[in-house]
Amino acid sequence: MRTKLIILFTLIFVFQINATFAQGCEDTPPPTKKTKKADSDEVTYPTVTVFGYFQPQYNYYSGDIEDENTFNFKRARFGIRGRVSEDFSYYVMVETSDFISSDGDVYLMDAFITYDKYDWLKASLGSFKQPFGLEVTTACHGLTTINRSIVADQLVAPQRDYGLMLLGKDPSKKFSYSLALMNGRGLGTKDNNEKKDFIGRLTYKFFDFVEVGGSFRYGYPNNQDDDRTTFGGDVVVTYKGLKVQSEYIHDEGDYNRAAGGGCGSTPVELGEKRQGAYVMASYDVNEKFQPVFKYEYFDADTDIKKLGYQEMMTIGINYFFNKSTRLQINYQDNIEGGSYDNALLMQMQVKF
Repeated sequence: MRTKLIILFTLIFVFQINATFAQGCEDTPPPTKKTKKADSDEVTYPTVTVFGYFQPQYNYYSGDIEDENTFNFKRARFGIRGRVSEDFSYYVMVETSDFISSDGDVYLMDAFITYDKYDWLKASLGSFKQPFGLEVTTACHGLTTINRSIVADQLVAPQRDYGLMLLGKDPSKKFSYSLALMNGRGLGTKDNNEKKDFIGRLTYKFFDFVEVGGSFRYGYPNNQDDDRTTFGGDVVVTYKGLKVQSEYIHDEGDYNRAAGGGCGSTPVELGEKRQGAYVMASYDVNEKFQPVFKYEYFDADTDIKKLGYQEMMTIGINYFFNKSTRLQINYQDNIEGGSYDNALLMQMQVKF
């Protein structure tokens, strides 16, 4: 089964695409420096926009040992963004859900300043997402399934960090890039070594419906001597209402066991080499109804057969009441591995 999956993901990779390129959880850019109330009016700085979203959720997990039946908040995030001048923008967001942070406290997630005079060369400094992978760089409120893939949560960790990033697009907007120098320890933690993580992501759009992306990370997560190397490829193909996307990530070397998984997920013990992938298809029946199917695998230790290996299938529907309100229902079937047999997840989202 594993060999067949690898072949499947390899074939899909040939037709890969990624259109989302978010530093934070909000993929809408700050108010443009060219915006004017009227032709004769000047833009007054600083500009301020309040934004956010929250996601109350119901979870039912069925397992061999004990079932879980509970309500919680997947995310409850609030922030401000805007401009301090024509060429400098800012972005700040806090997480208030006590189901994500380890101590249950409100904490600062994203806080960065961006110099964006040129579309082809921007620079951001502060705390933000690592520019790695398709699902991680997808805005959290824009995910097609309630949870990100297992491989994205486990291997792109820490998903957020402190650092400096250069990013931009060419004039045709077919090619985009992002290069970051980051601590490698994650949020709320001081750096413990002089070396930094180097993370990069490139995407290129073929035609109007295919875009390919590749990501790379090299760094020292715990000390000056033990390194870590991660690389990945992702793809999205769109045709009318149909969207198919896939992603593969390979990771090896040392890793930060205290970094945790993405958005409150429980980290697992990893071997020297680990990998995973997924393929997901969704179809816009109309502007309100969107069914989705996702199949994924994750191998926590490629050197030991069946240890830490997971396969999972997700079937779901997304219903959009309007542009700001969405209902997601996901049924997850753990085909192999995992801490539960199957799960029913339901989430409401309001975005403002």
